[in-house]
Amino acid sequence: MVKKFYITTAIDYPSARPHLGHAYEKTVSDSLARWHRLLGEEVFFSTGTDEHGLKIQRKARQAKKTPREFVDEMSAEFKKLCAEWDISFDRFIRTTDPDHEEVSRKIFQKVFDKGDIYLGEYEGLYCADCEQYYLEKDLVNGNCPVHGTKAELVREPSYFFRMSKYQKQLLDFFEKNPGFILPRARKAEIVNRVKEGLRDLSVSRTSFSWGIALPNDPKHFLYVWFDALINYVSAVDYPKGNFKKFWPADVHVIGTDISWFHCVIWPCMLFSAGIEPPKSVFIHGFIKLPSGKMSKSKGNVVDPLDLSTRFGSDSVRYFLLRDIPFGEDGVFEERLIVERHNSELANELGNLLNRVLVLIEKNCNGEIPQATTDSALAVKLNLKKIQTNMERFETHLALAEIMNFVKACNAYINEKEPWKLTGKQQKVLYSAADSLRMAAILLSPFVPRAAGKMLEQLGAGPFGKNDLQFNKLKAGTKTKRGEVLFKKTEK
Repeated sequence: MVKKFYITTAIDYPSARPHLGHAYEKTVSDSLARWHRLLGEEVFFSTGTDEHGLKIQRKARQAKKTPREFVDEMSAEFKKLCAEWDISFDRFIRTTDPDHEEVSRKIFQKVFDKGDIYLGEYEGLYCADCEQYYLEKDLVNGNCPVHGTKAELVREPSYFFRMSKYQKQLLDFFEKNPGFILPRARKAEIVNRVKEGLRDLSVSRTSFSWGIALPNDPKHFLYVWFDALINYVSAVDYPKGNFKKFWPADVHVIGTDISWFHCVIWPCMLFSAGIEPPKSVFIHGFIKLPSGKMSKSKGNVVDPLDLSTRFGSDSVRYFLLRDIPFGEDGVFEERLIVERHNSELANELGNLLNRVLVLIEKNCNGEIPQATTDSALAVKLNLKKIQTNMERFETHLALAEIMNFVKACNAYINEKEPWKLTGKQQKVLYSAADSLRMAAILLSPFVPRAAGKMLEQLGAGPFGKNDLQFNKLKAGTKTKRGEVLFKKTEK
């Protein structure tokens, strides 16, 4: 039976164009999705945009557009990011999609029919930027702790979700599922907050009209987070089709600033609706500049489309996945991209490929020689360790291990000096070419464009999980040396 793997990113709020933080989350998720496809699993990978709410309504008014015009324009920018960065999603969901809106109404109705929704009045300090109410003690000098903007006092009638009812069930769930919150170091803070007491959640608004009208009371519009979280089941056609095949999700990949919504509110909603919670929520850190946290509200964001234009998406992907331990904050500087690009992608990987192909052209008429891979080189590749790293979402360690093998291939060529050999030359060249094929397959989740070019130049073609073993490169295959894989840069 084919194993299933369902991975999601958070859906992005398109109040402005995408920044590097959006690209990072998608890139990490994409590498995991591609890895599981490489293992022969049936993968569903969803991403998208969260398009309702007061902030969107205000931003559209400022831009002199209707909310629909505004979100159509902004959502297209996020799709462009996915295309430029080779994000291999299976569904790009928008919360304005009719099927998502229908599923949101159905789940609200299920929770309502269970008696877990009641009408009341809400008064609180509200940040429109993150669409969240805050307690006064959580504000910083009266400002939102995330965006630094002044919290607004809002009073309005509201429907409430009896989230407090699920406090014990949630704590029991955490206890029985120790891998639900990842990395595990993040768990204690969330558990302690829940133990302080869950409050019922305001799940409707009358202060805006750009949203999903409640099925029981059309004057009220669904709270944007109640709406947005449902995308994870609507993306797989709840309650039928792909939902039955892929749910529960294997992992939601999210940023630390929205961990409460995903680790607390979302499972409580699912408990009430009678739906199994996801298997895990992986919380990644922020990408920071040397001067501090990057954010749209501060205006110090880095444009990922500009980066991929100047450096190439593979090089930026490689830097993010290689330098930032998943789950921790990372520092972004362009010089760090250049250093990784030049030292590992150009010097180690690109030069190795070019050297081997030139030697095959000169000594084997541009054809893969008849031989088998030298076991002394093959043993340098620790596939089990790479797989364990990926199972733990440690993409930086997996990449380090792959690049250690590339370095071993370089050392092997330098030691054997095939340009001086006569009898054993073919074995050395086959070993190097076959090892490069293995490296390309392993690198394909991280630098898909470069990996594809490597395989094409080696004459290896498409691959599957059964190709991830040595001696699969066919003798007599014509090589097709092309442009240098990675040119050095001083940008």
